[in-house]
Amino acid sequence: MNPSLKFRHELKYHMNHHQYHIIRQQLINVLQRDKHAEVSGEYHIRSLYFDDIDNKALHEKLGGVRDREKYRIRIYNFSDRVIHLEKKIKFNDYIAKVKEPLTREMVDSILAGHYEVLNIPERPLLFEVYREIKNRLLRPKVIVDYVREAYVSRAGNVRITFDKHLKTGLNAIHIFNPDLNTIDAYDNNAIVFEVKYDEFLPEYIRTAIQTEGLIRQSNSKYVICRKYLKFNTWEDQ
Repeated sequence: MNPSLKFRHELKYHMNHHQYHIIRQQLINVLQRDKHAEVSGEYHIRSLYFDDIDNKALHEKLGGVRDREKYRIRIYNFSDRVIHLEKKIKFNDYIAKVKEPLTREMVDSILAGHYEVLNIPERPLLFEVYREIKNRLLRPKVIVDYVREAYVSRAGNVRITFDKHLKTGLNAIHIFNPDLNTIDAYDNNAIVFEVKYDEFLPEYIRTAIQTEGLIRQSNSKYVICRKYLKFNTWEDQ
């Protein structure tokens, strides 16, 4: 494990709307709202995920590889005010995230296939992605959209998120397109419930999760949305 990275626990579940309302009610009075939320208590997240010529990130996830990583560009509320290039790292049952800011101009260049904007050795994450683009033909693959309702607790440095209305942008990669056509990624409009924490999870949160019979799930939002894309020519035959 890289000692310079801050690894955290991550528990991930699918839930229906009945479970959502019960657990939300149990937690809402003991947690603080996320500072990034709007008046509604929610905010919109759009991510553009990358994968290489072999779809390594997809196949490692589907194959159950425990240690893996993936890259994405992320924006909030359809705005270009805050843009991050992120690398999410999975190590056993822990996760870590490395991120670097991007400008709108840099993203526009990347989407146009002009990857030299990432050739900046003094910015390690950008340069890493640049090398992946050159050596492994890393490319933008799919847009993932959802609405997040988030809460935090200082005890255990806990972050709880309810991710709703998960949608995929199919083959589109233009992340700033306000008219992007998306389709629902879940037939039943399920909610992705995630619990992230450092050393310990407060008992009242653990109890709330257990009493509603939630079952941990493994498929990432990226994998769920990639299932709508064909990436082998034989799929057309």
